[in-house]
Parts: sequence; C-alpha cells; structure tokens
Amino acid sequence: MLEIIYQDEYLVAINKPSGLLVHKSPIDRRETEFALQMVRDQIGQYVYPVHRLDKPTSGVLVFALSSEVARLLSEQFREHTIQKEYMAVVRGYTKESELIDYDLKVILDKKADKDRIKNKEPQSAQTYYETLGIVELPFPVSRYPVARYSLLKLLPKTGRKHQLRRHMKHILHPIVGDTKYGRNEHNNLFRKQFNSHRLLLHASSITFVHPMSKAVLVLNAKMDETFKRSYDMFF
Repeated sequence: MLEIIYQDEYLVAINKPSGLLVHKSPIDRRETEFALQMVRDQIGQYVYPVHRLDKPTSGVLVFALSSEVARLLSEQFREHTIQKEYMAVVRGYTKESELIDYDLKVILDKKADKDRIKNKEPQSAQTYYETLGIVELPFPVSRYPVARYSLLKLLPKTGRKHQLRRHMKHILHPIVGDTKYGRNEHNNLFRKQFNSHRLLLHASSITFVHPMSKAVLVLNAKMDETFKRSYDMFF
C-alpha cells in the first residue's frame, strides 16, 4: 500500500518510494509496478499524472482525478507557479546558499524519444539551494582521510529532466547514491557503512493553489528510514 498524504474529490497525493516508476516506460521494460496503476487500484478510480519524479527519487507525487483538473494543474507546472522543495545529501561542503543558473541540454531517450527533434538548444535551468548542515565522517574516501557531506534544501526554479542531479554534478557536489551523475566511492561508502542503497534525494514538500477551491495547499512527505538515518547524521 502506498502512503496517501492527501485526497479529495479532485486530486490525490502520495509519498512515492524510491525505486518506483511513476508510470510504465520503455526506459525500463523490466519493471512491473508503477505508481499510477498502484494508486488507481488503491483508491478504485482512474488517476491522471500531472508531474513526475525520477525512479530513484522519493517524495510528494500528485495525481489529478479528472482530465479537467489535470489540465489546470499542468498549467501551474508549466507556468512555474508551483513550489517544490527537496532534501538531498551531497558530497563535500557546499556554500551557505547559492543559485545555480546553468543551461541543460535536452536529454532524449533512444526509445521513448526516438521521434523527437535531435540537437535542440540547451534549456535555461535554475536551482536555488540552502545548506542545512555539514558533517565530517571518519572514513577514508579516495585520497582523503575523511569524508565530508552537506545536507541541502533544494528549490528548483525550472523543471528540466534530472535537473537537480545534473546541477549538483555541475558544481562538483553530486548527490550521494546517484549512480548516473554521482561518485562511486561515496555511493559505496554509504552502502557499506549505512546500508543506504538509494539516491539521497527526497521531494519533501509541494505548494500550489488548489485548482477548484483556490486554497493554497502545502503537502509534505516524510523521509523513509534510509534517508532519515542519513539526515540524522547532521544533527
């Protein structure tokens, strides 16, 4: 059973676990479970996706319960009026805060995007972060005798594919557990020392205007046990 964090007659929001695809995709044909179908079966009605989270990312995921509500919510996402907040554990000590303004190339999947135009211009992308804590661990990594990490609050201003993961790689502070953009030596340390086998990126909060009632909704998702263990190291 998925954790439902909000539901009314117009929309439903869940706390998506790390490792679960939002919907069926040719990118990963081996998967047999998807958030969309699981939510549909759990609440007994059709649901409409309005945004996505990467498979390894956990946290708030919102579905509409009608095509009209899906259209209205999708407009808010396109207009960037929806505020999303993420938590992440990254390599090294980051600045107190920073706005990453770095254009990202469009990522096309060979199968899912085979009919899309190739060689598109890079898209503008901005991510703001605040450092919530730093920690030094007594484990040698690479040529260093200790390992240093930062806990971040990430606020994406745009919504490009893998934006947060690519932006953190760009500033040389990749997210721990990222097997695509991260550093294996840090991923391996967390697997061995903390039994952490996931990407340490969590969509902790989303704020938007309810498309029907016009009330401001703030939806929060709790961390899973693995992420909470890493979070607690900073405090």
